[in-house]
Amino acid sequence: MNNGNRILLKNSIISRGTEFSNTVEAIIFDLGNVLIDFDHWIVAQRLTKFTDMKAQEMFALFFNSELIGSFEEGRISPIEFFSKVKETLNLKMDYAEFVCIWEEIFFLTKKNIDVYHLTRKLKNHYKLTLLSNINILHFEYIKKRFPVFDAFHHIVTSFEIGARKPQPLIYQKTLEMLGVSAGNVFYTDDRPELIESARLLGIKGFVFSGVRQLEKDLLGEGIKIN
Repeated sequence: MNNGNRILLKNSIISRGTEFSNTVEAIIFDLGNVLIDFDHWIVAQRLTKFTDMKAQEMFALFFNSELIGSFEEGRISPIEFFSKVKETLNLKMDYAEFVCIWEEIFFLTKKNIDVYHLTRKLKNHYKLTLLSNINILHFEYIKKRFPVFDAFHHIVTSFEIGARKPQPLIYQKTLEMLGVSAGNVFYTDDRPELIESARLLGIKGFVFSGVRQLEKDLLGEGIKIN
């Protein structure tokens, strides 16, 4: 074999090795607005019966706040969360009344059901993980009311990890649990900024915009969907 053929053979082996190393072994799904839909306005509107604040005022003050972040990262308990919410929004209600309203924001759509059926197929061939920014009250409520968690080998939540997407730590912990390199992981989420953070770690990230596009993205990475 001459030197030219040796170089071609070596390059072919390297190319095949690189392709193999990038093969998807694990798939990460977001929860909210992918497998289950939700609407925080439901909470704001229902809480108007217990305060002088208007729904828009509460929404602007409360949602996406540092308080929500603390609860989703498990740094405060449900009771502590309620106490701070009650004070912030000047609510005249007890804990049980609040929890009932706080939990009932989730619903399933055809989109969610189609994604769920797709995850059931993928579970036979890949390590499937659910990765969610979520507080313990919502997590326990979904677990009881919506049959979506059984499609996954692993479930990673922000309140257990102590970090939320897009913080690198939650992605790193997920990779450690899966035992695979970032380049072997496919990840879909409806929020572009969360996908971008995962891509910076080398994860194959794709913004979720519907089931048909998700199937195209999966197939584009050589992933079996049947």
